[in-house]
Amino acid sequence: MQRSAALKRLSSEHHLGLVIARRAREARDNPEAAWGELRRRFADELEPHFQLEERGLLPAMQAAGEQTLVERTLADHQAMRALIDAGGPETLAAFAQLLADHIRFEETELFETAQRILGAEALAAIQDLHAQEPGTACRPPELSATSSGD
Repeated sequence: MQRSAALKRLSSEHHLGLVIARRAREARDNPEAAWGELRRRFADELEPHFQLEERGLLPAMQAAGEQTLVERTLADHQAMRALIDAGGPETLAAFAQLLADHIRFEETELFETAQRILGAEALAAIQDLHAQEPGTACRPPELSATSSGD
């Protein structure tokens, strides 16, 4: 299914998230530096994305009766926040896997369901929220400098 205009921003930000996950998963030469960069990118790019979903899409989904999808999304967001807050270089691979799995879930289940069940008014409200919010600070994948094989 082609992505609704209301969800295109979130979907395009998912590409960046997959790049972050891949770089974190591949970081071997200097895991401490990779962890520091992941924490910065989480704060600058992933957390604002999560907050945008939590202010727009998730309330609309909850109002439409999709509590299970909302709970899964929030649980994933919380798990990633917890790893960033309490983890360290040893959790790079776990974080990368969780982020990649989460993005796949949102793209294949959450967004597909949203496009199918949310009405034009709800989708327009989500799109309006996105238009009011600045985009995430898309930066080049600096983690590549710490990974082997790049």
